[in-house]
Amino acid sequence: MSEIKIIIQARTGSTRLPQKMILPFYEENGIFSLILKRLTSAINIEDIILATSTNVNNDVLEDIARSYGVNCFRGSENDVLQRFIDAANKFNAAKIIRVCADNPFLDVDYLNFLIDNFKKSDCDYMSFMTSKGTPTIKTHYGFWAEAVTLNALEKVKSMTDENLYHEHVTNFIYANPNDFNIKFFNIPEEIDSHDDIRLTIDTKVDFDIQKEIFNVIYKKNPSFNASDVVAFLNENQQYMKIMRDEILKNQK
Repeated sequence: MSEIKIIIQARTGSTRLPQKMILPFYEENGIFSLILKRLTSAINIEDIILATSTNVNNDVLEDIARSYGVNCFRGSENDVLQRFIDAANKFNAAKIIRVCADNPFLDVDYLNFLIDNFKKSDCDYMSFMTSKGTPTIKTHYGFWAEAVTLNALEKVKSMTDENLYHEHVTNFIYANPNDFNIKFFNIPEEIDSHDDIRLTIDTKVDFDIQKEIFNVIYKKNPSFNASDVVAFLNENQQYMKIMRDEILKNQK
């Protein structure tokens, strides 16, 4: 992959669910370990980087990353945009695939699709969107990563000092589409029709129900994809009601 690197954003200091990265999620593994396990089984280890903060509480994440042979960058706690810029510069990444570690159901097939398309593209930003035009990073699905160039991130930094855009790395780009070269792929209708799917972990309720779902699906097929998850949820509608309630409480 060379100039393209996967940068995983993770930290232990969640206010709504402290230590969510390392709480036992599947057997004794936390969600951060599981993300690394799934990524390193499909992608070159040297192309994966953990970007966490210098806070000592995140030492445990660096230790986990190192145990998988994954490189680590420690940077700003709150200026995540700067953390990504610094990590990309350190590891010579002109192009970045951004993965949020609180999405244990990340679809690796879509990730590889994104990597392949971004490699041969001159876009500043590439990701997926719903039929309503909403970038998937602003949804609750948790299946998809996003791709961005280092140049685009440096442009964001030069254009805004707003905390919102320095905490949420790519928001400024799709909020200002005329300033960037952006490409979106439509998500499949089978997922698009379910706007009540929430598979990103912010709260204890998210953690508990997703732990149940993951334990069933992963045990059956460690190489599961988004379609497998949707099929499971269609057969287990009780989870959808809880997800709907959590979406209402945690609007993005």
